[in-house]
Amino acid sequence: MEYDFSRLSVSAQAGCEKAAALFCEEIERRTGQRPQSEGSPRISFFIDKTLPNKDCYRIEQNDGELNFYAHGVRGHIYAYSLFLRKCVFRGDRVTLTKNLSGAYVPDKAIRGHQCGYRACPNTYDAWGKEEYARFYLDIMAFGCNTCEHIPAAPFDPNDPVMKYDPLDVAVWASELADEVDLDVSCWYPNERDEESDEALAIARRAAVLDAMPRVDALFPPGGDPGEMDGDAFVRRCAAISKLLKEKKPDAQMWPSAQAPHGKPTWAADFLRELNKLPAEIDGVIMGPNHAFPLEELRRRVPMPYPIRFYPDITHNVRCEYPVHFERDDWHYAFAATLSRESVNPRPTEFRLLHRLTRPYVVGSVSYSEGVNDDVNKAVWSDMDFFPSVSLNDTLCDYARLFLWQADAQVIADGILGLERNWEGDPAENPHIDSTLRLFENQAAERPELMDNWRFVLLLFRARCDAVVRQRRVFELALIDEAKAEAAQDDLEKARAILGTAFPAGYDKLRASLDELGQTLFDQIGIQLDVEHFGASGWERGATLDTIDRPVTDRAWLLNRFAYADSLPEQERGAFLMRVFHRNDVKKCEFYYSFAEHGFPLLGERQEGEYYMDFQGDRAENVGTIPTCLFKAFDHFRLSFRTGGFEPDADYKLRVTFKRNDKAVTDFTVKANGHVIHKGGFYGGERDERFDREMLNDRFVSAVYPLPAAVFENGCVAVELSEPTVGIVVTEFKIFKA
Repeated sequence: MEYDFSRLSVSAQAGCEKAAALFCEEIERRTGQRPQSEGSPRISFFIDKTLPNKDCYRIEQNDGELNFYAHGVRGHIYAYSLFLRKCVFRGDRVTLTKNLSGAYVPDKAIRGHQCGYRACPNTYDAWGKEEYARFYLDIMAFGCNTCEHIPAAPFDPNDPVMKYDPLDVAVWASELADEVDLDVSCWYPNERDEESDEALAIARRAAVLDAMPRVDALFPPGGDPGEMDGDAFVRRCAAISKLLKEKKPDAQMWPSAQAPHGKPTWAADFLRELNKLPAEIDGVIMGPNHAFPLEELRRRVPMPYPIRFYPDITHNVRCEYPVHFERDDWHYAFAATLSRESVNPRPTEFRLLHRLTRPYVVGSVSYSEGVNDDVNKAVWSDMDFFPSVSLNDTLCDYARLFLWQADAQVIADGILGLERNWEGDPAENPHIDSTLRLFENQAAERPELMDNWRFVLLLFRARCDAVVRQRRVFELALIDEAKAEAAQDDLEKARAILGTAFPAGYDKLRASLDELGQTLFDQIGIQLDVEHFGASGWERGATLDTIDRPVTDRAWLLNRFAYADSLPEQERGAFLMRVFHRNDVKKCEFYYSFAEHGFPLLGERQEGEYYMDFQGDRAENVGTIPTCLFKAFDHFRLSFRTGGFEPDADYKLRVTFKRNDKAVTDFTVKANGHVIHKGGFYGGERDERFDREMLNDRFVSAVYPLPAAVFENGCVAVELSEPTVGIVVTEFKIFKA
């Protein structure tokens, strides 16, 4: 049933004026008309201290009458935001799509997002008071009660978009938060060498706490950054907590169990000190580079300490939850071009992560570096408040709240479409084209959407995906054609084919990304490249700096043609045929690449928590390595199983490693339990021609014998391990000796 709330009036009980005024502003933004104080339909704000706490609210609806009840401004913002989320706005017409009567109690006690003002974020460092005030209302619209700032970040005079000292921002940002009763958490690491002096560290924090009018929690990470031993870290947090509670009596201390690299006993030391149950510690945070997986952390941390989650919803690769984190198969063409911090709505993935982690935590404050993860913030926060909410409801609410000019279901479908765009090889995913058409059609039908940064952000991503797909389809066809010409010894024709220019339609689409980049910078301050918009680096959301990275081997093949020019003429043809057939195998042989094949082809699940060190988006990747080396598996152990080998035949195993010159003595290679090599990196034989022709100086290969005796009916299980520094592997090949 629908309810007409056009030309509504608003009234407020004493003490509710702030919320009522904010609500009237929201209605005026959407309809162009400010609500009156008298008339019907009518919305009224009331104080109700009988509700369980200030995060709860109650709504009474009787046809054209709505009453919002809450402790104060926080609960009232939640209440009126739910109304906005369920309304359709068309001109001055306001239609409520469902009856909202009921009492609303959040599932999680802590619900928030990091919005720290420092040089590295892709957006926040371009903001001032107006943008932060708007951001607070936007996250509260999905039930957030916490914002997290970084008051100790250094001011970077070379940052072209930073206008303020981060401590000054923390001061006025906390004032703005207090106006809407939003809790303020501070991410405050022990990262400076001189902070080994505890008195100095405490004095610095005292100055910050004195300056900021509101601080509800401190979050010191144990590592990333941080170099203190685990027990010393807990004691330091307890000492700082005494100061915190002296300055802000209701504030809490939440150290994070993030372990510094290079401190193998950190986790045990941290737990040993925490088991003394220091009263100054209020809870523990679980974040990236964690000492323990979440389930284990909850089992091992004393029960008096709740756990707060610090989920990374902002990054795509080289992070805690990479795209498709449960299978880690994001195609290298996307990872190379969209990189670590692109516009990344991942609603179904983060719903899964929320469901996996919900039982262990009392809430979360997400790790965020800007608006690239805007959809993810809404999805995560909505589940923190309403754990059983449907994903479609959240996305439609997002559209009705922020993109009210559009059809909510179309936008929700488009957001899900963007996530589906990243399934599989973009060259084999025509869904990318239909997703782009959806957003282009919305832009054509409702041109006013182009004034809304959230819509432009989604359109930008849709066009980025289409750029990657079109380029990959075009280049793969060129490679096939060039390979055929090379097989006929027409090397110059093959080179010319590889150098074919892009069609005009592609160039137009690619140029549109730069135009949208300027629009988005003007609208919300997102920095999509370094040169024009001031991104702090190519990895920090600078999609316009990575979008042209290689998506096929075309650039590498042209690089190899240039290398062939340095060879004697009689050797060039044979060399280039080796290049074109680099990864081919004969019958009863086996080739595997993490980039090209994904984990299922390994034949078994990898144990423990590995890390994918993605190579393809790096600035030096201008055709210097083939795409098969774009993903590097970094772990203490790699195991795989395969078969189909000839009986009584000797084979060799060639492994390509990312180079590591650290001194180790316990690197082991086993085949079906037989030790093939044990000692230092990398053992085996060097395939010097392969390294020279097929790798660059960041990679090295090693060849190990696999005699017939190690095979079992043509099958082999191989294990590579190193227990201290681990191994970083990109590819391997088993071929006849």
